[in-house]
Formats: sequence, C-alpha cells, structure tokens
Amino acid sequence: MDLSQYLEIFIDETQEHLQTLNDQVLVLEAEPDNIDTINEIFRAAHSLKGMAGTMGFKRMQRLTHDMENVFSEIRNGKMKVTPDLVDVVFKCLDAIEEYLACITETSNEGENDNDEIIGLLNACLEAEGGESEKEKTPEVKQENKPVEEGDKRKFLRINIADFEKNAIVEAKSDKKNVYGATIYVDEGCILKAARAFLVFKGVEGIGEIIKSVPSVQDIEDEKFDFDFSILIVSEKPLEEVKKVIANVSEIKEVVIEEYEIPDDVVVVSSVQEEEKKADKKEEVKKKTSSKTGGKAVANRSVRVDIEKLDVLMNLVSELIIAKNGLVSVSNQEDSDTSMQSFNEQIEYLERITTNIHESVMKVRMVPIESVVNRFPRMIRDLSKKLGKEMELIMTGEDTELDRTVIDEIGDPLMHMLRNSADHGLEPTVERLKLGKPQVGTIQLNAYQDGNNVTIEVEDDGAGIDVEKVKASAIKKGHITEEQAEMLSEKEAIDLLFRPAFSTAEKISDVSGRGVGLDVVKNKIEGLGGDVEVSTKLGEGTKFTVRLPLTLAIIQALMVEIRGEKYAIPLNSIVTIEDVLVDEIKYVQQKEVINLRGSVIPIVRLDEMLDCPPSDAEPENLVVVIVKKGDKQTGLVIDNLLGQQEIVIKPLGKYINIHKMISGATILGDGEVALIIDSNSLV
Repeated sequence: MDLSQYLEIFIDETQEHLQTLNDQVLVLEAEPDNIDTINEIFRAAHSLKGMAGTMGFKRMQRLTHDMENVFSEIRNGKMKVTPDLVDVVFKCLDAIEEYLACITETSNEGENDNDEIIGLLNACLEAEGGESEKEKTPEVKQENKPVEEGDKRKFLRINIADFEKNAIVEAKSDKKNVYGATIYVDEGCILKAARAFLVFKGVEGIGEIIKSVPSVQDIEDEKFDFDFSILIVSEKPLEEVKKVIANVSEIKEVVIEEYEIPDDVVVVSSVQEEEKKADKKEEVKKKTSSKTGGKAVANRSVRVDIEKLDVLMNLVSELIIAKNGLVSVSNQEDSDTSMQSFNEQIEYLERITTNIHESVMKVRMVPIESVVNRFPRMIRDLSKKLGKEMELIMTGEDTELDRTVIDEIGDPLMHMLRNSADHGLEPTVERLKLGKPQVGTIQLNAYQDGNNVTIEVEDDGAGIDVEKVKASAIKKGHITEEQAEMLSEKEAIDLLFRPAFSTAEKISDVSGRGVGLDVVKNKIEGLGGDVEVSTKLGEGTKFTVRLPLTLAIIQALMVEIRGEKYAIPLNSIVTIEDVLVDEIKYVQQKEVINLRGSVIPIVRLDEMLDCPPSDAEPENLVVVIVKKGDKQTGLVIDNLLGQQEIVIKPLGKYINIHKMISGATILGDGEVALIIDSNSLV
C-alpha cells in the first residue's frame, strides 16, 4: 500500500515529538527524579513508536519501543536515571533524527538497524535490574510460532445474511471467484487495526470484500484477537489475492481457498441489521480508497492563529466590495461623477490592498523559537565534546520572522554558536585562573528593531586576538605584512569572514576546516541582512545579525539612471543629499564626500551598471546615502521618482547577473525595474 499521502503529517509530528524529547531529556539530566518529565518522555516515545508502526518503519519502531521499555522501568521505580543513560537516550534521539532525514528524502527509513544503540539500552536495563528485550525475546518467539494445525479456516464459520448469499451466487454466475480467507496477525504486532486496514486496502484494489468477521467497526476499534476472516469477490486468481494479503508486514499466515456456502452455516434473515454493517464497511472503504505516490517532501506548512485568518477573510470580502464598486463606476454615464467615484474607489482599494499585505505578512510570520529550540541540546553536546563547562541563555524566542527567512537562518546561527563554544570560551581551568565564572555563558538574544529583526550571539570568553588574526591572514596569503599594518581593528576582524579562513591550530569535527563564518556572511547577505562582530580581548565577542522582517514585499525608493528605473530598498537608506561636484575629494584614488564630518565613499551607479556616459557633467549630483551596519556609502543617481511599495520577483537561476542586483519588480505600467542590493555595494 502507498502511504505517501500520510508522510507529510508523519514528518511534521515526528519533528514535534523529537523536539519534545530533546527538551525533556535536557530537563531530566538536571532533575533525574522529575516524574512529570519522565512521564512526558514515555508518552512521546510511545507516540513515536505507534506512528512508526502505522507507517511500516520497523527499525524506527523497534528503537522507540526499546526506549519506551527503559522509561517504563524508570516510571515503575525499577531503574534510576544516570548520566550514562542520558547519553544513550540522546544517541537514540540522534538515530531517530537520521531515520527521519532519510524518510524525508527517500520515503524510506534506510538500512541502519542501530543494533549498537539498542544494545546499550538493554545494557542499561540489565545493569539497573530491569527486564531487557533480550530477556523478553524467548517469550516473543514462543508466541510467534506458526498457527496450530486444526480448524484454521475460520471463514467457514461465518454466518451470512440472505443478501450476502445472493451476492455470492450472483458473483459465481458472472464467472467471478469467491474466496474465504482467515488472516493471522503476528502476536508481536503493536497496531493490529492498522495491519487489518492495510489488508482491506490491498484487497479492495483487486476485488470486493462482501463480509468481514469481526465487523469493520470492531476491527477499526481493535476489538479482535490476532485473526479475522473475510469473504472476497475477485476476478484475480487465488495466488495473486493471497500474495496481496501476505505482502502486508506483520501478517504471520494467510489461509485462503475457494468459498462455497457450507450446509451448516446460518443464513441470517435480519437483512436491515446486516445492511447497516455493510454501510459501515462501505464508509471505511471510501475512507481508504484514495491513492497518491511520489517521494516525501519536507513540510512547508505554517500554523496560523484562527483570528489572523478571520481578519484576512474579512479583508478579502472588502476587496470584493471594492471590485463591485469599480464595476458600478464603469457603468456610470456622467463623466464628472464617474471620475470622482473612480478616484474614491481607487483610494478605498489602495487601503484594502495595504491591509491585506499586512495581514498576509502576519500569517506568514513564525516565531524564531522554531529554529533556536534545538540549540540547547547542541550546546550540551559541545560542552561534553570540548570538555568545557558552558550554558546557553536565550531571550526573545517569541520574536517573529517571515517563514522564508526562518527556513534559512538556522545554519548561520548554528555556526556562530559553535564558533563561540569552540573559539570563544576558554577551557574551565583557564577561566578559573583568570577569575572568571567556572561555567562559560553564551547568550542568544532576538528582538525586533523597526523593519528588521536583530539576533545577537554573545559569549564571555577570550575575545578575538586581532594580532593573531592578522598573522594567520599573512600566513595564508590573504594579505601582506604592509597591508596588515594599515588595517584597523574592525577591518582585521572582517578577515574572519573570508572563505577558508580559520585561526584554529588543530582541525577537529567542531572547527578548523575553514568552513563557517564565510558561509554565515553569504547566507545572511543572501537574505538581505548583514552581520558584524564586536569584541574585547579577554572579555568576550558579540555577533550581531540584522535581518529584514520579510522578503516578499518591501518599501523602496524608485530612482532613474540614464532613463532606466531602479529600486533601492528604503530600510537601507539613511538620507538623500544634493552634492556639488566640486565637493568630491579623493582618498586612496577613490571618490569620497565629507558629509557633516563623516567621510563617505561614493559609487557612481551609471558606471557600475555599464550605462553610456552622460553628455555633460552636471554641477550638482543627487546622492542616496545607504548603510550596512555602521558603514555608509553614497549612490550617485540621475533622478528621484519617489517612494513605492514593490513586490520582489526573483530573477531565477538561469540569469547570471552581478551580485549588486537582488531581484526585479513589475511597475504599475508593466515595466520591469531591477532592485539594487545596497549591501553588496557598501
């Protein structure tokens, strides 16, 4: 049976249970006797086991079943929570995460049985006096012996209604086959009803089930032992029908043969009662009849507060009213009255579309918590791996970002946290010598700042040794000794963001391979944001990331360069200046202006965009001052066209264009305007 239609739900719910387990096991490590936490872990493991069993993922089911056994013993007071057990449980969670990643990519859990982890779980059970799966195995094997010989053909004892008898006779007269089958489910099966459901689904693909004992409803409610019987009408040969049933996992035996109504079988006359049961079967049949195929995909859903949807629905209804108003205006004959009404309707429409935009943006917003809630577990693992005592303090997890940004920000934040743990925090012995607290602190703070969200990753470690950074850059050939002497502290720190740059003396699986901060910078700038570093030697380092709230619709300043229209995002603009050409100076052969005491480099956009030179140099230049962090740059343009709300359209992977163009937008008259990426220009 094809279960791919349920995979997205399975993936989504498994991710939630995994997050719950990670959070609760971290609590359990600190509070080993917390019975509420133990119960929560047991429930989550039980749910995961059931879900994996339903989907037929046997390896995942086996692992979660063993986890559940351990926490069952802990709940019953037969075992204690030890640091070794917590380590094993975290290994289990990592293994489940691997299964989930494989399922997401291929719809299959893979071939890894994780016997080593299961062995560790059973070793913990044995060490604490619990009952391990190894000890339980003989009992299971005894239960799973073949069905005893004797009357296996339970379908011969089925009492049938007169309309069912007529159906059997009619099927045979139409040259169709009628089979009786008794299906025996493995006694070790956790979800009998799910297996029966899969049998029904498989048989209904090649025929029709006219009777089942117990009834469909009882089977659905698991009100049966480990066998059930069905009568089947099919045009397929017996062996093919048997194969379809036997292919369902955890079906131990199938007894099937051509069916003839035995002489001693009671034919029930209460037709109405039996028809009701048949109706119930038909209802379940309908439920299971849809088929879909294809690989599983990562879940792209967003959970939305119903109040937000109500607001959106109300705005859409107002949009329809506005449309009707415009239709009405178009039918008016009086041109003066018509023009006045038209202008009023356009204003009304403008208000509604702005409100709809805001409402849709709110619907797309997701708390940053969905990204950062996996980091406490990561810091815990790094603490053990690096042999450093550290803690993560997080604030502002409820700060919201657009879903498109949320999906991309996880890896950059993870790199920065790993950097703080490995490079930033000193070993415990060294911290004590320096008079610092024994436990190092990493803080992750998120907050909204106007149209941006700021995320700070700060540690109280050693800070960045600028001289060491310069020496490493010289050694790797990034800069010369002469250039190193001229670098300011900030420029030296910016060297850390160069590709393949690392100051780590040893290569480990945590750092030193030169993959990290350059990836962080590229990813964040790709999202329209920026990252900067501030540090104080001996006291710590702070990474500050600024990201736009959304990537879909922005406010922009429309400008003109040699007759072409361009858009500059408004959130990066500081001011617009009218500058005399005579005021332009040169520093290191580059044009700059002195603006109220600040020296600001200028970029002539016509040259950057390969536009033809102007016929005559104007006396005054219009300069748009843009910023990235604390850096500013002036963009020289020809004309200002005004502010406008624009929809960003990606250029697509087939158009190779300079990094300074971040996308395009379609203007009201249908013309396409390119969007200037001011960050890359700065």
